[in-house]
Amino acid sequence: MEVTMLATSCDKKDCPTIYKTDRGALLVQGGTPVDHGLQIPAHETLVEIPLELFQKAIRDNLI
Repeated sequence: MEVTMLATSCDKKDCPTIYKTDRGALLVQGGTPVDHGLQIPAHETLVEIPLELFQKAIRDNLI
């Protein structure tokens, strides 16, 4: 899979980030919330992404 960074909230590699793939999908990097109260299947996960990051990606016509 080929991955391209679209938007990030900082210059480090440990910040919420949005990537696109050559498969026509998005990948998101962010913190794993533990207080959500949801039941998530073992093969899936949740990540918490600041709304500002999505707003930046949309404003910059990246997604």
